[in-house]
Amino acid sequence: MSDAPRALFVGRMRYSLPLPEWLAKKWDAIEPELDYRVLGAAASGSGPSNHRFHLSRPARPRSLDGVLFYLRLPFRVRREIRDFQPDVIFASDPFLGAATLAGRALARSGTKVIVEVHGDWKTFTRLYGSRGRRLLTPLADRIATFAVRRADSTRAVSSFTANLIQEARGIPASAVLTPFSDLSAFAERPREGLPSRPTVLFVGALEAYKNVTGLDAAWRILAERVPEAALVIVGRGTQGKLVERLVREYPDRVTHHEWLDPLAVAAALDQATLLVLPSWPEGLGRVVIEAFARGRAVVATDAGGIPDLIAHEREGLLVAPGNVAELAASLERVLTNPALAERLGAAARERYTDWHSTPEELAHRLRELVESTAAGTVS
Repeated sequence: MSDAPRALFVGRMRYSLPLPEWLAKKWDAIEPELDYRVLGAAASGSGPSNHRFHLSRPARPRSLDGVLFYLRLPFRVRREIRDFQPDVIFASDPFLGAATLAGRALARSGTKVIVEVHGDWKTFTRLYGSRGRRLLTPLADRIATFAVRRADSTRAVSSFTANLIQEARGIPASAVLTPFSDLSAFAERPREGLPSRPTVLFVGALEAYKNVTGLDAAWRILAERVPEAALVIVGRGTQGKLVERLVREYPDRVTHHEWLDPLAVAAALDQATLLVLPSWPEGLGRVVIEAFARGRAVVATDAGGIPDLIAHEREGLLVAPGNVAELAASLERVLTNPALAERLGAAARERYTDWHSTPEELAHRLRELVESTAAGTVS
């Protein structure tokens, strides 16, 4: 490990130690390539931090957890720079990037910072969390843009996020690397046939950026046109009350799970005719790749990184963002045409191989980015 570059990964993900198998695969692959540490947050019930994972405990009251995390982060980064002396720091979004840059300044260090862009940072205050966040929009936009511009290099996950970086910096993203996802739960079993009941599945955060209100409105139209149709929703968030109302109004047709593990999500896909993703711009859309692995068609928004994954009429149907009538009509078209659902699903399963990568491949490319950033050969 002595010749491996040192990298600090800064993120908001909540880790549970010991790591679950699906997540350990990624970090086990990174370890031969990088001498790394992770600066993040601990999930409830997690074991204590170890030499790799330095995790903060949830704040009390929990309502202050996010605010305190960001306020404390520059000082945590400063401590890691002094103790670990990383060659490069990865910040998993522009807001973390701003805090990381502040920590670097506090440490009076020249450590290089890579800012990752997994989605449109403008949704952070506009389409996520409480309405009070919108008051922070002008400040948040400036902070995020500043971090992307001041980063030593950048990482995008799709052509959409690469375009966001180029618009902010005036130069292309330093690298476009699709995140590794352990899809063994989705890909190892043979594809199942379509269910007898036409069923729509939604998997994602119940937040405004996922367009839960559009899904709610489209389902009400669909429910009248296809009386036998069912809707399954997996997720939780600030718009959960909309889903609770749907369950009350359609008790035999709408089912809600706040969370399912990967095996259970794979089973839910097998029991669905299609996946729906009505989001406002997504950075990429991991759940689409999961649906591809199970051979399911996708009805999704023609925006963000989604068109990188789906070709209209090949693996699914793409609809204009926010167009409820078009969303309902596309759902109806696939649900009521088994031959179409089968054709789209078969094409989706073939397309899956284009987006499946190994953790070793990602780890190797991360090392390349670390080395080029540390050497100053990328911008």
